[in-house]
Amino acid sequence: MIKIGLIGAGFMGSMHASCYEALAERGDFRVTAVADDDADKASKLAAKFGADVFPSAESLIREADVNTIDICLPTFLHFETAAAAMNKGFNVFIEKPVCLTEHEAEQLLELQRRTNTQAMVGQCIRFWPEYVELKRLVAERTYGRICSGVFKRISPRPDWAWNGWLHDSLKSGSAALDLHVHDVDFVRSLFGDPDRLSAETVNTDGANGHIFSLYRYGDAVISLEGGWNYPGSFPFEMVYRVSFEKATVVFSSAASPTLRIYENDGGVIEPKPAATSAVGEGGGNISSLDGYYNELKYFLDCLSSGRMIGESTLQDGCDSLRLTLREIAAAAQ
Repeated sequence: MIKIGLIGAGFMGSMHASCYEALAERGDFRVTAVADDDADKASKLAAKFGADVFPSAESLIREADVNTIDICLPTFLHFETAAAAMNKGFNVFIEKPVCLTEHEAEQLLELQRRTNTQAMVGQCIRFWPEYVELKRLVAERTYGRICSGVFKRISPRPDWAWNGWLHDSLKSGSAALDLHVHDVDFVRSLFGDPDRLSAETVNTDGANGHIFSLYRYGDAVISLEGGWNYPGSFPFEMVYRVSFEKATVVFSSAASPTLRIYENDGGVIEPKPAATSAVGEGGGNISSLDGYYNELKYFLDCLSSGRMIGESTLQDGCDSLRLTLREIAAAAQ
């Protein structure tokens, strides 16, 4: 039996709790403990599962009846919490970004090698239906090779975050590392590291609130944009537009339908990738469980079957962190 300790009861912890509720019929796991320094929030999530409540990550890892830890804490707490869990021999799911620095990333990778624990990073876009469909089109070369691509993720200011931690670049890495890393990770999952890159950031109050990047892969150019320097009334949107030799594939979370394929011969296709109809609770930009549900289902499938995690691995999370840090460094030159 997989016994999960859910650490963090804010927006992301609530989303994960909703996923575990939707997955409960599996019968191969239980959420046995929830930790948060806000006792009311922790108790609310714990009540969904009859789980024990703990006031801190440290006490849960030390005392709870668990063998798996799900870390939904602010980024600056990821490293120490993951390290403590792995040192206890627990498998871990770590929300993105995996940590803040390359040094922390190397330490986590070394710890995984030493403890032989399973670890996965919550790069949920790899599991989002429209992105899964794009990856299939790329892998199968349905429309030939890629000529260019645009990936964009824009958001209102995340003023819902606990104690404003997202606006402290030392705690979040700012928009580039917290928001933009989604597209960095997905593009890297398609093509690997770019042959070369350039980047520019828009800085507000000492933090990068918007980043623009260009990746070169042979003859293809990929543009990435991410930022949250917008008013609270501004709608969140995630977008891609990818030009193949024989078609252009367009996705926008704000459109209906969300996905269209414009073929060079004039045809227009509107694929309908499978999606979950369940929704999560709390603030933030995304209410549909889609990618969150799919990634946690995959995580549980791997643990239950004894299969090694092969998608969104700890190595993947660390490599995407490094690539995003390369962008930030390039923009600072």
